[in-house]
Amino acid sequence: MQQQPYLNEAIHIIGSGGWVMIPLFLLGFVAFYVASRMFLYFRRGNFRKTSLAQCEAWIRDPGQAEGQVGEIIRYSQDGVDSLNDIQNRFAEIRTAEVPRLSQNITFLTILVNAAPLLGLLGTVLGMLTTFYGISLGGSEKTTNIVASGIHEALITTQMGLCLAIPGYFVIYFVKQKVIDLESFLVRLESITLQEFRKKFV
Repeated sequence: MQQQPYLNEAIHIIGSGGWVMIPLFLLGFVAFYVASRMFLYFRRGNFRKTSLAQCEAWIRDPGQAEGQVGEIIRYSQDGVDSLNDIQNRFAEIRTAEVPRLSQNITFLTILVNAAPLLGLLGTVLGMLTTFYGISLGGSEKTTNIVASGIHEALITTQMGLCLAIPGYFVIYFVKQKVIDLESFLVRLESITLQEFRKKFV
């Protein structure tokens, strides 16, 4: 019950930012959704938790392999007859996973870059309201219009920056995760080829 006044005040402050706050909120929601999906993807994966020694053991006995790494190992070995087959399987895995993650990163980057631009649009609209109030001359109504315009300009700028600044850190983090995934797949392919070379040669 005590939180209700604060919630109403927050809604009032945000609503006073004008119509630009609506696309800003939608943009923030979509960006949060995309980032959450990518975080969940990497959280479910056991790439970072699996050591090279564990990978070697799982490659020798795919039935013991666990998680996404286990799925990759079993897929890369299922029905292969040569080293080229293994290389093709890993190429398929990279083609299926990495471009999709890169597309999500690109989309997230567009959203994050758009946030401060929308905030700037709100700033411009707020300043136009302020100048309009100043042009009316001195009165209490004029003061309210000027104050409303300044408030609109500041709140939209603040909202855009609050979305963009954390967003850049999220993008950097996700990019590093994708690089780690690519490096892991290269190492896993190399270990798999070494193990199977003993069988095929």
